[in-house]
Amino acid sequence: MEKSKTILITRQYPDIGIDLLKDQGFHLKFWPMERPMTPEELVEHAQDCDAVLCTLTEKIDKTFLDRSSHLDMISQFAVGFDNIDVDHATRLGIPVGYTPDVMTEATTDIAFGLMIATARKMVFNHKKILRGEWGSFTPKDHLGMELMGKTLGIFGMGRIGMKMSLRCRGAYDMDILYCSRNPYPEAEERLNARRVDFHQLLAQSDVVSAHCPLTPETRGIFNGEAFSRMKSSAIFINTARGPVHNEPELIRALESGEIWGAGLDVTDPEPMDRDNPLLSMENVCVLPHIGSATQEARDGMSRRAAKNIIEFYRTGSMPHMVNPQVLEK
Repeated sequence: MEKSKTILITRQYPDIGIDLLKDQGFHLKFWPMERPMTPEELVEHAQDCDAVLCTLTEKIDKTFLDRSSHLDMISQFAVGFDNIDVDHATRLGIPVGYTPDVMTEATTDIAFGLMIATARKMVFNHKKILRGEWGSFTPKDHLGMELMGKTLGIFGMGRIGMKMSLRCRGAYDMDILYCSRNPYPEAEERLNARRVDFHQLLAQSDVVSAHCPLTPETRGIFNGEAFSRMKSSAIFINTARGPVHNEPELIRALESGEIWGAGLDVTDPEPMDRDNPLLSMENVCVLPHIGSATQEARDGMSRRAAKNIIEFYRTGSMPHMVNPQVLEK
């Protein structure tokens, strides 16, 4: 680097990546607050910076990009990037990095755990203890369901969907269906998984687990019509993005008994209101978007986000890039 580049660090990211940037001589400008920056604060703090290390809580939209078009690059601390207007960044010649692969195991554990917790009403029964309602043995009250031999439907078969399928087959001998834009031969060869269309997935699955990116096609795809096509005994799991499901219509489907239960690590909006009806439902387990919340995953994300910055300034490219076509211009 001809001079020390200034990187805006938007949150308190794990030290492993920050130390890498310090060791390489970058000047780091930290946002000191725990809360995310407002859009105006983000623009203001980016003006004297060369790059931004951000995450899903930052709105990197057309307005921000137009007012920060001087940026050399953006490094996202996440595998998703729906908070970034990637098309406009590309038009402005700003490359965008991200951090895939490192949170696969952590997110899969949450999806698998949500499935079990929902099936056995764990959160509801835990709350009974907190309320002092652990009474005498009641043979017919608040019964859950067993998962052995059920059918798992994966919406969006990729690394996480494959790991979820392996866990469900290994633990519960579940049959595997999947709906994806492209075939996934590994799942078909190792697990005898069958690729089906969306309506077949809904109708035939006992557990439907969403692992898709948030795109215009997937936004709100799990709506009232979709829930009406599912089994009344089915569980819906979402560890992808909150807007993949229509939350008011999910609530109606649960209240009416169209589906049996739901396990969510993502909601719409986030954070969810404490009075949201989902939080008091017996057959629902909600977590505050903790899919990547392990030491290993967050360290890996921090390291990868930092290396994207380092390699960009060293070579002009980066190992994990959302819009590599920008470098061809």
